[in-house]
Amino acid sequence: MNNSAANTGRVLWAGLRALLVLTVITGVLYPLAVTGIAQVAFPGKANGSEVKVDGKVVGSELIGQTYNLPLKEGEETAAPDLKWFQPRPSNGLGSNSVNTQYSIILSGATNRSGDNEDLITWVKDAKAAVIKDNLVNGYTVQPSDVPADAVTSSGSGLDPHISPEYAKLQVHRIAEKNNLDVKQVEKLVADHTDDRILGFIGEPRVNVLQLNIALKELTKG
Repeated sequence: MNNSAANTGRVLWAGLRALLVLTVITGVLYPLAVTGIAQVAFPGKANGSEVKVDGKVVGSELIGQTYNLPLKEGEETAAPDLKWFQPRPSNGLGSNSVNTQYSIILSGATNRSGDNEDLITWVKDAKAAVIKDNLVNGYTVQPSDVPADAVTSSGSGLDPHISPEYAKLQVHRIAEKNNLDVKQVEKLVADHTDDRILGFIGEPRVNVLQLNIALKELTKG
């Protein structure tokens, strides 16, 4: 009996020591080492790919933002501020209804099938809004000119990029709203269009936040 108790005690003590050692290694030393290496080798990415203007953080390269007018009384959703390039729709976003103590936004896809009536309505309404918002100075937008990313949200609802086609579609509106020449805005879009990764991965894209920061600088000049 005594031997059995002693053996059990040794096993428990060995297990406890292993737990403590592994906790220190995997829960303290390893995270500190990885964090330290990341801060030295990739400080920008390690800190969330922050975008700064005049030393102030204005967003992240990885998370999309909305550019809306202040919400008016009686409105459920704010109207877009058309002097800025607009991002993709964010129909996948929702509010936290589980624990209302925290006012946060939940990201995700709409999870609607291609023949879902709600999705079809969203797409039709979004396409009509894009066409209407960009009818300026005799410049007309045909329904066939509206790219898919202008009327559909991404899987997360937080895509920071739009297609070059959607950016170019907005050029005439941006030029008019900001008293700029169309050629200036076209060059702005071209300068902020990123090619495929390694030349073959993904699609060309435009980061909306970076583009709007450059637009703000252009309007200052």
